Amino acid sequence: MKLDIKELTTIEEMLQIIEVIRFLYPTFTTEKYQGYLKEMVPHNYKQVAIFENDLCVAVTGFWTGFKLWSGKYIEIDNFIVHPDHRSKGLGKMLTDYVDVKAKEEDCTMIVLDAYTGNFTAHRFYYNQGYVPKGFHFLKILNEERLS
Repeated sequence: MKLDIKELTTIEEMLQIIEVIRFLYPTFTTEKYQGYLKEMVPHNYKQVAIFENDLCVAVTGFWTGFKLWSGKYIEIDNFIVHPDHRSKGLGKMLTDYVDVKAKEEDCTMIVLDAYTGNFTAHRFYYNQGYVPKGFHFLKILNEERLS
């Protein structure tokens, strides 16, 4: 199995992997995905994807930003591994890539959100050195527009 890891920085590159995105968001249309990317990419959004023989099998988005309490950070966003390729170390490849990127960009930390009931993800992130720091509160204003 030949694996290649690639950082995606353009909307065109990201649109090519929509099928993997649909494992998390099955109803995403190309138009919706493209519309979101047009808003996100200008604000430091990128993706890192793993390809097996030119087929995308894992992807995560990430943002670089600043907060008063942390300084510069990277946030992992939408961590997706193709169901047929789970438990093969692809997730660790993605987090390792983001770790290197965060150090190269002189970030103070890497942050992410995981749903409270997603215990598989919790175990994975604990094993990668992540720990919960607090709660991510939200107030939904329009549930019909959520992905």
